[in-house]
Amino acid sequence: MTLLTMIAKMSEGLGKTCAIFFLTLLFSLPLGMVITFLRMSKSKVISSVTRFVVAVLRGTPLMLQLIAVTYGPYYLFGTAVSKNKLIPVVIAFAINYAAYFSEIYRGGIESIPAGQYEAANVLGYTKAQTFLRIILPQVVKRVMPSVTNEVVTLVKDTSMAFTVSYQEMFTIGKQIANSQTSFTPFLVAGVFYFVFNAIVDFVMGKIEKRMDEIVAENLPITHREVTRDEAISFFDKLGEHYKVELVKAIPEDQKITLYTQGDFTDLCRGPHVPSTGVLKVHKLMKVAGAYWRGDSKNEMLQRIYGTAFATKDELKAYLHMLEEAARRDHRKLGKDMDLFHLQEEAPGMIFWHAKGWALWQVIEQYMRRIYRDNGYQEVKAPQLLDRSLWEKSGHWAKYRSNMFTTESENRIYALKPMNCPGHIQIFKSALRSYRDLPIRYGEFGQCHRNEPSGSLHGLMRVRGFTQDDGHIFCTEDQILDECVNFTAIVKKVYKDFGFDDIEYFVATRPEMRIGDDATWDKAEKDLMIALDRAGVKYKVLPGEGAFYGPKVEYHLRDCLGRSWQCGTVQVDFQMPGRLGAEYVDADDQRKVPVMLHRAILGSLERWIGMLLENYAGALPPWLAPTQVAVASITDSQADYAHEVYQKLFNAGYRVEEDLRSEKINYKIRELSLTKVPYILVVGEKEKQAGTVAVRERGGRNIGAMSFDDFAALLAAQVADHTNIEVNK
Repeated sequence: MTLLTMIAKMSEGLGKTCAIFFLTLLFSLPLGMVITFLRMSKSKVISSVTRFVVAVLRGTPLMLQLIAVTYGPYYLFGTAVSKNKLIPVVIAFAINYAAYFSEIYRGGIESIPAGQYEAANVLGYTKAQTFLRIILPQVVKRVMPSVTNEVVTLVKDTSMAFTVSYQEMFTIGKQIANSQTSFTPFLVAGVFYFVFNAIVDFVMGKIEKRMDEIVAENLPITHREVTRDEAISFFDKLGEHYKVELVKAIPEDQKITLYTQGDFTDLCRGPHVPSTGVLKVHKLMKVAGAYWRGDSKNEMLQRIYGTAFATKDELKAYLHMLEEAARRDHRKLGKDMDLFHLQEEAPGMIFWHAKGWALWQVIEQYMRRIYRDNGYQEVKAPQLLDRSLWEKSGHWAKYRSNMFTTESENRIYALKPMNCPGHIQIFKSALRSYRDLPIRYGEFGQCHRNEPSGSLHGLMRVRGFTQDDGHIFCTEDQILDECVNFTAIVKKVYKDFGFDDIEYFVATRPEMRIGDDATWDKAEKDLMIALDRAGVKYKVLPGEGAFYGPKVEYHLRDCLGRSWQCGTVQVDFQMPGRLGAEYVDADDQRKVPVMLHRAILGSLERWIGMLLENYAGALPPWLAPTQVAVASITDSQADYAHEVYQKLFNAGYRVEEDLRSEKINYKIRELSLTKVPYILVVGEKEKQAGTVAVRERGGRNIGAMSFDDFAALLAAQVADHTNIEVNK
């Protein structure tokens, strides 16, 4: 064969390959969108059937689909096998890739933030306009990487189509047709692949069925306490080497309990429900791989997640909460609103962007006013403290693994995981009299704790955080009044941020404690009286106090019903003495003060995460990173728009301007996505009249107002800490 002949043969193959490639894209891309709409249909029948078809197309080999399209009509209807080999190949390719493209499209559509639809509503768009003008362009942008990847795969598949489908497949197919061989083997092969692809769903279904049977049996659940050796021996006989490892890792001072239902016994801390019949409604959520003990060097295990409730309504409410929590995820909101980001080079640390830091400063300044108005002295202790101080405080022995350390000039230092030892040093820097007490210190103290990497979660669980931390040095007789005042402060602060649902708990003396019972009696009584005087109901948590003293925990519930422990006040009789803090009493005797550890917000990072999720990013005007946005309709109003912006800026408001030469609807849509409370639209009419057209977040068009009237409206909302109605 000559070189020219070889080139000619290769060119022929290239032409056919290119034809399959471009024709597949031509038909599969729009067909994929049609399948997407069917898959997302509100009709359960249509969506279910479509999901099944897509699953079959994605779960069976492309080769089988090529054979089915080519020879299926012959065996099903007796029609002649197509002489044009290109047609069935393109049909099979187009249908197959349409199924993949449809899932990519669906993922893109479902990932569009809710704010996009809210913006469309603000602009008065119809559903069709919303899709064509807003959703579709965003989807194209989001799915392009995935689509590109599928196109690369298509290149490889089209090559296979020429070398295999055009030659081997049709040869085999002709042989089958000539011999009238049954098409059943190919169908069986296709079913096999589909079943294999769906095996996880099958197994999950079997597990759920078995769970139903166990619930119906109403098996009692009992527990017994065993020794370490008994537990090791029990699980060793069962070949449960992972359980043996867990038992060996349990601290010596902790109980080891085994729980039993029917003939199944397992290691668990408990407590459990009394019987399996209680778990009438359950649902398996997902399957995920997990390394043993969180170490990638260990074996990969399969973890099945599930949940159970007493009623279907409770399960439904829980699933709704999960959906809402995903929509309100502070990590996603932080990215969409340009507040902060995280990256691998600083695990558990936050990179605050300008808008996020603006929000931070609003909260910090608010708390600073709370300090000032309630007699706190704001202080600042060092970040690094010598190891010896942490040994004296007791933290080194109990908290060393969670502390970041460094060494310099043969001395070991630790980054502070809490602020209390530093505040004691400030207190003892001068001789104090009983007349000076109570002394209240407050600090926005940055702390660091070496949390496991697997436990890190956005703003909620970090390694570097800032506490609105405070410590009150007082006498025993002053504990009650200080706790009464503190509870009143907590209630006000939470209300200002929009939280009214607060639960109160008193954690009392544990078995392992220090100090005499009389001191504990007084401290616990004072905490309870303080809550009684505040007019709130509380629950007692027996034995849950710290080893050095009792405490009050303040739990608040967000719009999804989730409980968050934020504030606390702890009575500490021990640490001041251990670190040498003293005051001179009325009899001129040296005494150790009582120290009250107190926090209202807790971690500022965590608090911001809670706020974002509670309000779904739509923060009230006094908190919003950007309170007002000013947008001009055309370039001719840019000077007036900037004038409005400057007035608001000079008045101390957080404001931004959009003077771009873009359509006003486009500007409004973009600004709406940032969840800014107010958008001021300035056109020629407003310029001439000296007014602003006010759009409120959520689509409400307030209309034209004078600048002074709008400024007065905003000032009142900011001054009163006006909060919005949270959409649940």
